[in-house]
Amino acid sequence: MKILQLLLLSSLSLLAWEAPAMPKGELGRMVKLGNEIANNTANHPLTKAYVGNTLACKSCHLQENNNNYAGTGEGLSTWIGTAAVFPAYSKREQTIQTVEDRSNNCFMRSMSGKRLEDGSEASLALYAYISWLSTGIAMKMDDKRPVTASKSQFYADGQKKFRHILEKGTHQNYLDGKTVFEKRCASCHQDDGSGIKNYFPPLWGISDKGKELSFNSGAGLADPQKSAIWIQDNMPLGEHNLTDQESADVALYIDAQPRADFDLKEIIKDLKVYNSKVLDEKHSVRSRMKSYGLDID
Repeated sequence: MKILQLLLLSSLSLLAWEAPAMPKGELGRMVKLGNEIANNTANHPLTKAYVGNTLACKSCHLQENNNNYAGTGEGLSTWIGTAAVFPAYSKREQTIQTVEDRSNNCFMRSMSGKRLEDGSEASLALYAYISWLSTGIAMKMDDKRPVTASKSQFYADGQKKFRHILEKGTHQNYLDGKTVFEKRCASCHQDDGSGIKNYFPPLWGISDKGKELSFNSGAGLADPQKSAIWIQDNMPLGEHNLTDQESADVALYIDAQPRADFDLKEIIKDLKVYNSKVLDEKHSVRSRMKSYGLDID
């Protein structure tokens, strides 16, 4: 009986995600537009001016089995159910955030660019698409963190676990992370972290034209304890079998690579509205490592 139950659970986990019914008219157009933007953010006419690197939303918010719907993957950063937890409290901004806040702020960090304007067509399209992915899911606002309900406690527990591991880090852990990267990650993301265009996103680096390839130091994935959770829950694609130590080591290695600094005060200086009590925040690769007692040198 137990074997039968395990087989049943295994088969259920392999069931393909089924898209909700698409709204008609203008709303349906906006949902589709949101997905188009999420899949091609750095090059889409409505968002390319706000993106400072070569990433797309789908680089982190993965598709399920290349189904062309960004954010439908099962791992951390899924968008299925995300809209149902908002409005939610954010410790980073120390305010109550909306889906639009959360999405637009990502352009300053993971997209290494400028914040989308609230109420703009691109902003509302992403909002509509992310909300559509929560069709039929009961609303449950989160007073602790703006994370999809199915991943909220997992994310909180993971941060504690990986902070404990990373605070014991040494240069050997960096070298071990390099080994993990070369064996398990480089085939997709390349030895120099530049990725494979149109297939696998870059994790660090500069293009031939001097453009940042990946996320800056203000992104969640630039923080090793957060990136370790994401890596373990999503990578390697189709396997997801890195140990805690391997996940921490490879996160340390990736996040120790050169990437742009983050200066919130400079980025938001021309914004008329920014929903945050935190208006001065700076990060660099050096400061990220220092927060764990690690010396980048």
